[in-house]
Amino acid sequence: MENKHTFSIGGVHPDDSKLSKDCPVEVLPLPETVYVSMAQHLGAPANPVVAPGDRVKAGQVIAEPAGFISAFVHSPVSGTVKSVGPRADLAGNKVNHIEIAVEGDEWAEGIDLSPELVTAIPEDSAFILERIKSCGVVGLGGATFPTHVKLSPPPGKTAEYLIINGAECEPYLTSDYRIMLERSKEILVGAALMKKVLGNPRCVIGIEDNKPEAIAVMTESLLSLQEESKDFAGIEVLSLRKKYPQGGEKQLIDAVTGRQVKSLGLPIDVGAVVQNVATTLAVYEAVQKNKPLVTNVLTVTGDCLPAQRQHNYLFRIGVPLRFIAEQAGGVPEEAAKIISGGPMMGKAIANLDATTVKGSSSLLYLTDAQTRRQPEGPCIRCGRCADACPMGLEPFLLKRLADAGDTRQLEDNAVQDCIECGCCLYSCPARIPLLDVIRIAKGDVMRIIKSRPRK
Repeated sequence: MENKHTFSIGGVHPDDSKLSKDCPVEVLPLPETVYVSMAQHLGAPANPVVAPGDRVKAGQVIAEPAGFISAFVHSPVSGTVKSVGPRADLAGNKVNHIEIAVEGDEWAEGIDLSPELVTAIPEDSAFILERIKSCGVVGLGGATFPTHVKLSPPPGKTAEYLIINGAECEPYLTSDYRIMLERSKEILVGAALMKKVLGNPRCVIGIEDNKPEAIAVMTESLLSLQEESKDFAGIEVLSLRKKYPQGGEKQLIDAVTGRQVKSLGLPIDVGAVVQNVATTLAVYEAVQKNKPLVTNVLTVTGDCLPAQRQHNYLFRIGVPLRFIAEQAGGVPEEAAKIISGGPMMGKAIANLDATTVKGSSSLLYLTDAQTRRQPEGPCIRCGRCADACPMGLEPFLLKRLADAGDTRQLEDNAVQDCIECGCCLYSCPARIPLLDVIRIAKGDVMRIIKSRPRK
């Protein structure tokens, strides 16, 4: 029987290329020095609270939030602070970093690093939320929005659904898949914790049906926990029909609930809160183990890598990307471009001396043949880009308006709703760089919208 659970508008079907799916998570060794960014979450960069010469332990606060939408940053290692100042990030932009010389691996007091599973859900929702905040947990599905803010709906808004995103629809990426296989029960406890904070809405864990092993493991673990405790009632695992970009918040909400988020709307407007499986695991570690978000899992992959050089690494934040590449055998000669993220929505890495951040998900090596732009042809008005757009936009029209500089018409035609998924470019037979043009136009329109007085 065909799986009908998927989003209703647009989408494409790129090859999965999950080359590293059978690679268990390995612990990445520590480098000699880490460089911890102050801007690894959505919102205001954190303010450093350490200075050169200070000794720090792993898990110790080294920067505090600089506003409501901001997050704590913790030291990923023990050692001595060498400097605090600007350093180039992935894109080459100067961002404040704290440089720490690694000296051993001593953790701050009160952090439980044992593998023992803790399933008891605290009664106090405020305690759960405060732990999530104090441990610097942010969304690990791409946006890095502070999790405690997302779990605090504004007055008048109620969460009817908590949706855990296990889709991992981007080709090549397998870190979410591996943690669902290896740490399923911790993820489920994290889901129960967030469910408690939100007032016990229905909780649905959505996993695409090209990951049957993950669906089976998560389902088996859930049944086991439900037999033990009523805290896990109201949680279910839902198989989703594979389609990109199902991991997008609005697409996932549509697939699970059938509800549509309006233009410039938020998931909570339709009663939904969406969290990634890696975020959910981080919530478990924060609340049950008092462990700050200083580790995550990333994939090292690419068609030009042999099977033995494909990896899923448990990394510490602040590790230079060059160090990770060296640990995995070096950058392959055939690699013409290195991507952080997947091939559809990822960003090219301009600087291998940049370091991992909380939301780092991959080092993806692409060959010259995979990255070379094909000659652009004339638009033949085929409409494939409009059919593929998961937001129901008309990319061919948006490009024409962007070329004309017509920001008013761009806004009227909802360019601000573009999620930059690349479906339009992927589907265009003329190879017109629709996404590039629309992304720039969207930025211009969003600046205009934000500059207007609030009503």
